[in-house]
Amino acid sequence: MEGVRGERATPGEFRRSQNWIGPPECTLNDAIFVAPPVQEMQQALHAFERYLHAQDEYPPLIRLAFVHYQFEAIHPFLDGNRRSGRLLISLLLVSWRLLPLPLLYLSAFFEKYRDSYYQLLLKVSEQGAWQEWVNFFLQGVTSQLRDGIARAKCMQNLQAEWRQKVTTRRASSLLLRLVDPLFESPILSITQAQRALEVTYRSALRIINRLVERDILQRMPSQAYGKTSVA
Repeated sequence: MEGVRGERATPGEFRRSQNWIGPPECTLNDAIFVAPPVQEMQQALHAFERYLHAQDEYPPLIRLAFVHYQFEAIHPFLDGNRRSGRLLISLLLVSWRLLPLPLLYLSAFFEKYRDSYYQLLLKVSEQGAWQEWVNFFLQGVTSQLRDGIARAKCMQNLQAEWRQKVTTRRASSLLLRLVDPLFESPILSITQAQRALEVTYRSALRIINRLVERDILQRMPSQAYGKTSVA
């Protein structure tokens, strides 16, 4: 929360005052949604935590839809509730062993259909429209999983292309040793290459230059003397 909106709104602490959702500068009377008062918020958080760790008859993805709505409805922080609530989805998918890593990025779907997202959350609060909300949530899961698969395929194709570029007869074997790690961390400095390859600084610079020549790396213009490159 450092250096972003909300850094002064007691980040990391549950709120100790009333909050609400509405247009900028709106008052409590004009709010679209009013979160529970502090005492009720604390009770709701206790129930929320118990539900996270309890056994449930619903499939995990439907439970996640319930969890996300409930967290947003409790709105336990003065700011950062949306960010925290979306992060919680990824963390629970890993904690419940549905994914090995937090690979599902639902924020993109929620932002793309922002109006529907807020309307459906509010409709649950006002009308108990759980089925509509759950259907929307599952559509988001399906959409983002397909997007993730497509992106993974593109990454695999790019990795194969780059490997082909550095495996010509005259290419140094050290080039290949730098290509695969770029898919974990696409920013590479000369010093990092030097440590990874256990070569001199001059040799590391020469190898990075070869990757630049093959259009695998680009110099970062903001870095002095081109010491850092990005894939």
